[in-house]
Amino acid sequence: METTSVKLYALSYDNAKTYLFALLFALGNIALPQLFHLVPQGGVTWLPIYFFTLIGAYKYGWKVGLLTAIASPLLNSWLFGMPAPTALPAILLKSVLLAGFAGWTACHYRKVSIALLTAVVLAYQIIGSLGEWGFTGSFSAAMQDFRIGIPGMLLQVMGGYLFIKYLIRK
Repeated sequence: METTSVKLYALSYDNAKTYLFALLFALGNIALPQLFHLVPQGGVTWLPIYFFTLIGAYKYGWKVGLLTAIASPLLNSWLFGMPAPTALPAILLKSVLLAGFAGWTACHYRKVSIALLTAVVLAYQIIGSLGEWGFTGSFSAAMQDFRIGIPGMLLQVMGGYLFIKYLIRK
């Protein structure tokens, strides 16, 4: 199990870079789902709306992650109708949890690894699914990501690792 030290940041709300990076990651979270929605069941299988939230929060801190986590689902829903407004509470919950867990993990461990990213993804998915169950009252609906979205979780872990380690080194 390889662990790599990378340069990680904790940008604050008074830093213009916080908003710039959040905007860039939100745009990524808008574009990526559009690509995956070209494939039947692409959104629920690949969970693309969370991808850049993970990267933004892990690399630049929970504040960039939080801005990305809130803006991405709201803008996607407003611009494209996906996610459906009825799905927004659960997706926003999972997005915010992801930003928090990713930002905390990066700050606490100061390195990136597949194991750490796996822990982040499982934490937000498990707690978020419990919250979704509370919102919907449907255990089956709440467990959808674990039934259908395993490829998306793997994409988040592996793609997130590669993105953080190799593509945004600075």
